[in-house]
Amino acid sequence: MLKIDDDIPFINKPWGYERLFAHTESYLGKYIFIEAGHKLSRHYHQTRDKTLYVLTGPLHLEVGPEDGGEILSLGLVSGEAYQVAPGSVHRLCAPEGNDVELIEVSTPQPEDIIRIEDDYARITDFKA
Repeated sequence: MLKIDDDIPFINKPWGYERLFAHTESYLGKYIFIEAGHKLSRHYHQTRDKTLYVLTGPLHLEVGPEDGGEILSLGLVSGEAYQVAPGSVHRLCAPEGNDVELIEVSTPQPEDIIRIEDDYARITDFKA
């Protein structure tokens, strides 16, 4: 099915916006725009498996901590991809002075998000 730009809604977020361009029983496709200096929540997914592909960056990706370890900081530039497996704690950040654009392709569970830390007070049910 053909979708034109007007058919793909903007989903405003406190850090930028998303555009959900595909949602089927098998996969989910999103365009994500993160405003310079903003970051998404530190979170994980119980079942969602996703891959990020950076269109414009750099994207600052924080991964972990896993099993009490440290947070790994990665810098991804345009054309680089990173897979985030279910259960992996992660956070996407746009550095000061740089907007970030990326594509996220994942399994189709958009509500599967457990927030651990959030700059925009969106944590409601987290139990440590």
